[in-house]
Amino acid sequence: MSSELWIAVLATAIGTFLMRCLPLVWMRRRIRKLAESDRIDAMPQWLSILGPLMITAVLGVSLVPSDPASPLSWLATAIGAIATLLVWYRTRSLGWPVAAGVATYGAVIVVAGMGG
Repeated sequence: MSSELWIAVLATAIGTFLMRCLPLVWMRRRIRKLAESDRIDAMPQWLSILGPLMITAVLGVSLVPSDPASPLSWLATAIGAIATLLVWYRTRSLGWPVAAGVATYGAVIVVAGMGG
């Protein structure tokens, strides 16, 4: 491999490590400091909002087809989203709706590919 690729892999590894390690170290210090002062608000409010915001961002990106110019991509995405919502409504879980949405999206693409 070229040296540029190794540098990119190293930079990615360091960045990934820091994204996981720094919040952990920061929260440990914050909790330890607040525990000494007998305060119960150790968890910052923005941290409780971060999870739902990240899920919403992933959902938003997932709803835009990979080929926005293709009507088939839009149709498959819409049918997959509907299948996901229906399965979620029925099961109220996380895994089965995702599996159903992906399977439905794939089935629409495959069936449409066979016909066209």
